[in-house]
Amino acid sequence: MTTPIQAEVLLPTQELRNDLPFYTKTLGLRLDSIFPADDPSVASFSGHGLRIRIEKGADVPPGKIRILTDDPDGFADGARALVAPNGTQIEIASLSPTVDQPQTQHEFAVRRLRDEAPWVIGRAGMHYRDLIPSRLGGSIIASHIRIPDGGPVPDMVHYHTVGFQLIFCYRGWVDVLYEDQGDLIRLHAGDCVTQPPGIRHRVVEASANIEVIEIGVPAEHVTTIDHEMTLPNGKGDPMREWDGQRFVHHLKDGAVWQPFRIPGFTARDTGISDGTKGVAGIQVVRTDGQTPPPSKHDADIHFTFVMEGSMTLTAEGQDPRDLQPGDAFVIPPGMVAQYTNCSPDLELLEAALRGDFATILLD
Repeated sequence: MTTPIQAEVLLPTQELRNDLPFYTKTLGLRLDSIFPADDPSVASFSGHGLRIRIEKGADVPPGKIRILTDDPDGFADGARALVAPNGTQIEIASLSPTVDQPQTQHEFAVRRLRDEAPWVIGRAGMHYRDLIPSRLGGSIIASHIRIPDGGPVPDMVHYHTVGFQLIFCYRGWVDVLYEDQGDLIRLHAGDCVTQPPGIRHRVVEASANIEVIEIGVPAEHVTTIDHEMTLPNGKGDPMREWDGQRFVHHLKDGAVWQPFRIPGFTARDTGISDGTKGVAGIQVVRTDGQTPPPSKHDADIHFTFVMEGSMTLTAEGQDPRDLQPGDAFVIPPGMVAQYTNCSPDLELLEAALRGDFATILLD
């Protein structure tokens, strides 16, 4: 028989009788034990997933307790911050993380791989390279991610509180499990998926030198581990929506190439604009050998990653930039720009928010 193990937080007090009504009536904790009977100096409480021991004269700081609830107005008479008689600070916060989308701080930005942008080690041992250092005021994060050794990935079932998230397989392959999407999904180079807000998923295994491009909106968002769900969990409903977005799995093989929004290019649309109801649009773009005209757009965020080949980016008020594979750039709305000197093998990954933006061609 396994003996249960419990943990509790120790807090000090100068006079226990002053704390009893606050912790039981104001905070709604249950009094579990109190002693000695004739002059109580120690009491234990439990509730809201917490165990507390308050001890008279304990040589510890008063501490701070965060209570999470989705009904803060109905807790402690709507107070957001309180101080207990023993000096412990109480903070009332939201139980469920929410998406707070900052206003985009528009800028023209170019990030080049040859400038040796630093790689940092992030979650599950993955290497991250930031493709938009300013993150446009926190409105977006675009990461170039690699796993040098490949093999099994020490990941857990988790989900993100986001407005939009894309995983595009740039090199190699990666195996991923998604909630209600059946068995293992293998993404090959050129394939991509969206991760709708709250969808549970887990990275399982990757090829050596796997590289992906991950885009998340906003830049800072909460990742929550789901210790209860096991994946795969069945096929589920392929038309299910998470916060109005469907899971989209785009396959490079069999994709249809069509004229791009700018003459001189063709593109394969990933279907992500439809799947997100216009929240974001993702396209893979190739040159058709013609010189494209200058143009401008009205997208709030317009990000491009150079996957193959080379080109020169010219934009009003900026020096021309020669770009190669691994480089990325952001063009703000209303700025006139032109792609020139495009090599025959040029291939771009374009991400726009919203996905139903307009482009004006300038001859």
